[in-house]
Amino acid sequence: MRTIQIDLPPEVSEEEVRFLLALKLYELGRLSLGQAAKLAGYSKRTFIELLGKHGVPVVAYSAEELREEVEG
Repeated sequence: MRTIQIDLPPEVSEEEVRFLLALKLYELGRLSLGQAAKLAGYSKRTFIELLGKHGVPVVAYSAEELREEVEG
């Protein structure tokens, strides 16, 4: 894993930045659920709960994927 260093204003915590970065990278499909949870410093279960609180779906199917899943 690579490391970056960012100077944050005092009102923004490192934990908040790690969580928001993990949330966005998960939402964009760049990280798996497990990778994002680890980056954020949470268990998968807690990260899933936090995704819901922030309106990010845990499973995001495209219309075609959803149709295939339903038609099975």
